[in-house]
Amino acid sequence: MSEQTAPTGATTVLVIAKDPVPGRVKTRLTPPFSPAEAAELAAAALEDTLRTVLTLPALRRVLVLEGRPGPWMPQGFDVQPQSEGTLDRRIAAAFGTCTGPALLIGMDTPQITPALLAPALSPGGWDGCDAWFGPAEDGGFWALGLAEPDPGLVRGVPMSLPGTGGIQRARLTGAGLTVRDLPPLRDVDTADDALRVAADAPHGRFATVLSRLGRAVVR
Repeated sequence: MSEQTAPTGATTVLVIAKDPVPGRVKTRLTPPFSPAEAAELAAAALEDTLRTVLTLPALRRVLVLEGRPGPWMPQGFDVQPQSEGTLDRRIAAAFGTCTGPALLIGMDTPQITPALLAPALSPGGWDGCDAWFGPAEDGGFWALGLAEPDPGLVRGVPMSLPGTGGIQRARLTGAGLTVRDLPPLRDVDTADDALRVAADAPHGRFATVLSRLGRAVVR
């Protein structure tokens, strides 16, 4: 699908991701996977995510990338380098480049579907709503949407902790925002996560790659 034929909408969709380089991504998958295999799974997850985002109604589609685009990169995205600093600052900086509603997701949930994100991206998705929040099963969050992207709503939130999602959501409500929730999803962090996510999206590239590497799960 080209950028010209991708569906349009009122919201900028941001995908924050790392270039899937062995030894730098999905390190909790090793073991049982090798660093190269973990990177291959990360690339597949990112490819599935980006291809789904191309089917979503959006004003712009932006890949906020640490590293360089690779063969997993489809057409139809603007590429924006991640800022320096901790993850909260990088997310905050990504929102700071947006005007109007913006929805940010990561590369760890290749099981996302258009139906899953439809409530936030529908024509009335922002009516009476200031923020959308997608909780992750590990206590973090997989999606964050802001009607008015204020970096201060994210900056300073401690990331990668069991309570990160609760802290972030409380930051939103504490600012007086009306928050609506998307369904909880499992991030791909461990081999068990990978198996469960692949089962939820059995026809995606992530599931295909995991199946091909299946013997690594039991090494």
